[in-house]
Amino acid sequence: MSAATAPRAVRLAGLVTVLQAVAGITFVVALLIRASQAELGSVGSLTRSSTYGEAGYFGLISLGVLFAGIGLLRSKHWARTPVLLLQLLLLGASWYAMGPSDSPLVAFGFAVPAVLVLWCLFNRAGREWWLRSSAAPDAEPENRSG
Repeated sequence: MSAATAPRAVRLAGLVTVLQAVAGITFVVALLIRASQAELGSVGSLTRSSTYGEAGYFGLISLGVLFAGIGLLRSKHWARTPVLLLQLLLLGASWYAMGPSDSPLVAFGFAVPAVLVLWCLFNRAGREWWLRSSAAPDAEPENRSG
């Protein structure tokens, strides 16, 4: 495995993150379809502009997640931190879905991919790949791995 290529576990984490981004983009499309309907439904004080705003907000987040996932697939070290932060936020959302919201299926749907990505990034291969990124470019090869 060369220094430029991420291990299989890190690329798997990137793939799962890209799939999470696709789910987010699908949600954005559903919001846009809902906003284009003649009748928005009877959910609180839902307005067309607030639905477009929500779609824009989730669209920006989903694009950021997509870029970070593609970054991991392309073995970019900068992508690790945003992906880790996203997974920790999803675990928090999962905890809320399990407890106060009483939605165990939603919690399971958020938690399983998040735990998988965290495991992929924190296993031995993922840690060694990350540690190689912090070595000085002119360091001796035997000193790069720690």
